Amino acid sequence: MKIGLVRHFKVKRGLPAKGWMSGEELTRWFTEYDQSEVEIGTTEMNGIQWQRCYASDMPRARITAQTIHSGPIRYMEGLREIPYPAFERISQRRLPIIGWLLWMRAAWLLGHGAFQESRAGVRARAARVVDEITAEGDGVNILLVGHAAFMQELSRELRRRGFKGPRFRRAANGQLYLFERQG
Repeated sequence: MKIGLVRHFKVKRGLPAKGWMSGEELTRWFTEYDQSEVEIGTTEMNGIQWQRCYASDMPRARITAQTIHSGPIRYMEGLREIPYPAFERISQRRLPIIGWLLWMRAAWLLGHGAFQESRAGVRARAARVVDEITAEGDGVNILLVGHAAFMQELSRELRRRGFKGPRFRRAANGQLYLFERQG
């Protein structure tokens, strides 16, 4: 059984150009990012026939899946990116984008209450997704199209279940990461 993970194509809405931003401004940027178009690219599929394809139901993943897979695609809310935090509590603070990104990573790892989904919740969601996609048994090659942070958790869950595959810090846009289980 092979499972391929692909991060959506690159989003046209780049990082904020503004130096220091408030939490409110960052929330607006996240909304724009979620609605942004993608730069259509190509993905090398290594000659593998993918019998099933699942994709996040977010537009950037949907478009990527439709571009790289010619068969039917099942869209899953469970493959969505880890939700960004609610900045209402800290919306007056101003930080550079790198400061916000570092704060978000540390706060999520430490279980800060601003996040809509806990680390344990993300792990449980990844386990449910893997349970669902592998329910039909071995021998089926499955393609998953999703998002960077959630792909990291999916890759950890696949390795916990005996799949062999690459380790990555941040998945590249449109690149296939292949996981395989023998037997």
